[in-house]
Amino acid sequence: MPTNQPDGFLALPNGGQGAPVLVLHAWWGLNDTIKGLCTRLADAGFVAFAPDLYHGRVAATIEGAEALAQTLDSDGAAADVARAVAFLYERAGRPAGGLAVIGFSLGAWYAGNVSADDPQHVRAVVIFYGAVPIDYTSSRAAYLGHFAENDPYEPREYVDEMEANLRAAGRPAAFYTYPHTGHWFFEPDRTGAYHPEAAALAWERTLAFLKESV
Repeated sequence: MPTNQPDGFLALPNGGQGAPVLVLHAWWGLNDTIKGLCTRLADAGFVAFAPDLYHGRVAATIEGAEALAQTLDSDGAAADVARAVAFLYERAGRPAGGLAVIGFSLGAWYAGNVSADDPQHVRAVVIFYGAVPIDYTSSRAAYLGHFAENDPYEPREYVDEMEANLRAAGRPAAFYTYPHTGHWFFEPDRTGAYHPEAAALAWERTLAFLKESV
C-alpha cells in the first residue's frame, strides 16, 4: 500500500475498503464542501480522495476563485490528477473495475481529460456543471452529467458537443439538466445558487451510477 499520499483529503468507509472515487474540486479549491462530499461518499461505502490542485489555497468569493484559477498551471494540475489516480487506485487495492472520477466545474475539465488519457484506470465519470467537449475515442468509461438550466458559465452548445462526442465514441452517457438551477446548484455553501431539491436528486443519481459502474 502506498505511503506517498498526494496533497488532498482522504475519506474511508468503515473497514477501510471500498470502491474508489476521485473528487476534483471546483475553482474554489479543496474547501469544506468537497471534504464533506468525500465523507458522504465514504459513508456510502466508497474510498474517496480529493487532491488539492491549489496546494493549500482556498477562495470564498468569485473574484478570489477567478484569481486562483488564473494562477493554476494546467499541465501541473493534470500531473496532480494523474498522481491522485495512481494513489487512489493503489490505496483501493488495484480494483479490476478501475475507479470513478467526480469533477465540479474546473474539476470537470480534468475529469473528462483523465478519462481519455487513462482509460485503464478511469471507468466512470460524473460531471457537475462543466462540459468537456474533447475526443473520447480512447475512453473506456461511462459518463453521468449534471447541468444547470440557467448557466452563464457553461454554454449549452458545449454540453451538446460533449454529449455528441461521447455518442460518437460509443461511450454510455446520461446527461441531466435541472430546472430552475444555476451554476453551483449542488454546493450548499453557495447560498445564492444552492438548490436543495436538485442537489438531492443529483446525489441520488450519482450514488446509483457509482454503484453500477465501479
